[in-house]
Amino acid sequence: MKRISILLLLIALSVAWTMPAHAQRENRSIGENSREAKKAAKQQQKYSKKQAKKQRKAAKKYQKAQRKAAKQQKRRK
Repeated sequence: MKRISILLLLIALSVAWTMPAHAQRENRSIGENSREAKKAAKQQQKYSKKQAKKQRKAAKKYQKAQRKAAKQQKRRK
C-alpha cells in the first residue's frame, strides 16, 4: 500500500513540475517572440540560399554535360 501511495505521489509531482514549464512557454514577452521569429526567419533564409546554391550548381553541371555530349556527337558525324 505504501508503494502505491509513493508511486502516486511521484506521478503527481512530475505532472506538477511539467505544468509550469508549459505555462511559461505560453506567456512569453513580445520581445522574446520577436527574437525567435527573427532567428527562425534568418535560419529559413540561410537554408533557402543554400538550396539555391545547390540548384545553381546542379544546373551548371547539367549544362556542362549537355555541351560535352553535343561536342562528342559532333565528332562522331
